[in-house]
Amino acid sequence: MEENVPNVKVDDIPEGAKILDVREDYEWEEGHIDGAQHLPLDQVPARYGEIPLDEDVFVICRSGGRSLRATAYLNQYGFDAFNVVGGMGAWQDAEKPMVSENGQPPQVR
Repeated sequence: MEENVPNVKVDDIPEGAKILDVREDYEWEEGHIDGAQHLPLDQVPARYGEIPLDEDVFVICRSGGRSLRATAYLNQYGFDAFNVVGGMGAWQDAEKPMVSENGQPPQVR
């Protein structure tokens, strides 16, 4: 199932796209994409109704493993989801903008 998941590089995410961050709370607080929706991976099955069904969703985690699983799950239920290859590490390496929730400069660990 996961081998058929559509993948996208951070530079290919359209501006204004819906981004779903499936990392844990502490990871989100340290640094995330401004405007992204936060929904930890283990909560996706119970809360997928909070994710828009009528638009493409770009799913991101730290390095791409959790987002791959979330993308496969969402696509199985009719979403148009794309796994962001390299995750927030690739986002940070590409020097894309981030914000934090802890008052510190945003970072990805």
